[in-house]
Amino acid sequence: MTEHTFTMTDPLGVPIHVYEWLPEAESPIRGIVQISHGMCETAARYVRVAGRLNAAGYAVYAGDHRGHGKTAGRIDLLGDAGCDGFYWMRRNLLQIGAIASGKHPGLPIFLLGHSMGSFLTQKLMCEPGSERYAGYILSGSNGPRGMLRLGEALARAQLALKGEQHRSVLLNSIVFGGNNRSFSLVRTAFDWLSSDNAEVDSFISDPFCGAICTTRFFRDFFRLLQDIHSKAVLGSLCKDKPVYLFSGEKDPVGLNGKGILRLAELYRRLGVSDLEVRLYPDGRHEMLNERNRGEVMDDLLDWLIRHLPAGRGLLRT
Repeated sequence: MTEHTFTMTDPLGVPIHVYEWLPEAESPIRGIVQISHGMCETAARYVRVAGRLNAAGYAVYAGDHRGHGKTAGRIDLLGDAGCDGFYWMRRNLLQIGAIASGKHPGLPIFLLGHSMGSFLTQKLMCEPGSERYAGYILSGSNGPRGMLRLGEALARAQLALKGEQHRSVLLNSIVFGGNNRSFSLVRTAFDWLSSDNAEVDSFISDPFCGAICTTRFFRDFFRLLQDIHSKAVLGSLCKDKPVYLFSGEKDPVGLNGKGILRLAELYRRLGVSDLEVRLYPDGRHEMLNERNRGEVMDDLLDWLIRHLPAGRGLLRT
């Protein structure tokens, strides 16, 4: 694989840091996978996933979202996506997708969203621009849930008291604090991410991971979670594209699998006919960083090859 990075300037003049991972020069490319990473992490963490995808013939593109990774500019600016940050994150995803498609004309492009990135993807599936993608992959996601209005109200109240750029330990605790609750042996605050201690330690030691987000970030995040399952938004759901959901059965974000099954049932009821769900026993939040990540990647590659246009899947195995 070969790695390149470039800076994409968005319509507001914000520089977005983008990773481009490509197969070796002599290898044919059968498709494109664009990655939308999760909250408080960086796209750089997906280099191993990109390597497997490259080896199978896929070009991979992943940008650091606003307020994340090298897009944030400085470590002390992590966790604040700015005004209308989640709207612009989605616009940035579409912009990166257009660049990737422009570099590889005629190739199908799939959008893989993890955690927060999966919620951005869920919203994009209901917005103009969704037709660009040949299919959607949601990792560590969730379906409709309660208490989101209360979360937004708390975020608005704290914003009014502390300001929109206040780093909210309270809201961070509400969103993440209970994620270790179902695990009996807890070594760190981030054990819920993976049962692989080395992967958890790698996350903790990464200066671009684990930042505490601002009050406006959390307010906008709670609003996004409400929007993606509202009738008004789901009325525009792109139903004719395949969707692949995968998660761990012990992922607290997906309510230990229950939220994933709820989301799958919602999409089926709305008319998404090509939908697959895979839950991994004992798997936690980051299945791409779990102990059985080889199996997870095998399943992902199998889904991709079955959803390539006729002839594309014959390039290589």
